[in-house]
Amino acid sequence: MPPPPPKLSKRAIALKPSLTLAISARANALKNQGRDICSLSAGEPDFSTPQFIVEAARKALSQGITKYGPAAGDPELREAIANKLTNLNKIPTLPKEILITNGGKQAIYNLLQVLLDHGDEVLIPSPYWLSYPEMVVLAGAKAIPLPSSPENGFQPNLEELENAINSKTRLLILNSPGNPTGRVMPIDELKALGEILRRHPKVLVMSDEIYEFLLADGYTHHSFAAVVPDLKERIFTVNGFAKGWAMTGWRIGYLSGDSEVIKAATALQSQSTSNVCSFAQKGALAALQGSMDCVKEMVSIYNHRRSVLTNGLNNLDGIKLVEPEGAFYAFPRLPAHFEDSILFCERALEEVGLAMVPGTVFGEPRCIRVSCAVSEETIFDGLYRLNQFINQQK
Repeated sequence: MPPPPPKLSKRAIALKPSLTLAISARANALKNQGRDICSLSAGEPDFSTPQFIVEAARKALSQGITKYGPAAGDPELREAIANKLTNLNKIPTLPKEILITNGGKQAIYNLLQVLLDHGDEVLIPSPYWLSYPEMVVLAGAKAIPLPSSPENGFQPNLEELENAINSKTRLLILNSPGNPTGRVMPIDELKALGEILRRHPKVLVMSDEIYEFLLADGYTHHSFAAVVPDLKERIFTVNGFAKGWAMTGWRIGYLSGDSEVIKAATALQSQSTSNVCSFAQKGALAALQGSMDCVKEMVSIYNHRRSVLTNGLNNLDGIKLVEPEGAFYAFPRLPAHFEDSILFCERALEEVGLAMVPGTVFGEPRCIRVSCAVSEETIFDGLYRLNQFINQQK
């Protein structure tokens, strides 16, 4: 008999398999079989990285910038990010308060690893980006979801949030503009959160602002640390270049906050991945130093597509939508007779060739996530198939 497989660690066993990857794999398998598949599951821009950024990385390669670099990141890029946070986000920041990471995801992972201990609790407003709870568990802590509902516009109940704070509460995670809902937290809500945090001085905050530039007309992004400057030392801002500059594959994110925590996160990174790709960081530097016109052009296209998607979803029988205010997703509630978004998405893929992401992975099983980071033609095709599938179930 063959020997038994190696025993997995408890943290590996506790990890949940990715439903999004499973759906993507099934969609690709069907496509390879010759099926006509339409995907509204995209979680990344469908634009190419602006050429001047590509040229900056190419120039860096030609100049031999291919060696190891500082674990905390290229000093020039750290300074540029500190200037951006100080001047654009209105968060006074020094370069020593910046860590360059392999995408925004590593910034979150590093932060949770250096802040959390076994028994700590992390409050996560729901719906949430699916990786937050899993990374909390990997850090040995417990994720505490704070549910909101589409009926209330996915607005968190601040009274319930404060009631959930106890002696074990270590961190609150914020995400605005939000994935999957596209909700933008208004300034009054952020100020009210600040009042709660002043009453609970041991609670830290991670503010994920990766979609900061992707805003519908009439909406404004407010960095939490700028809204409540007296709490700045307790707030850690996560951001990156993936969404605003269409640089997902470049894997460049950053973490900013208290310099001692950044030092600890840098030490962790030095023992895991070390520095982010050296020449890619020069591309990110060019992004910050160059014109923002490319970002504005992409945002304008997203806004048009978001309107097309929103209008289309609002015209579907039984679908209820809290209209997204940013990012490039919509998170509609399914008709009342559909309670299981996983089954809904699996059947839609098999029966009409439409790939979507079930809301279950975001903490809301009655909803689905659909993306407008695709062509207008694909959006219309997806809406047609979604309508066809819903009508078939009547």
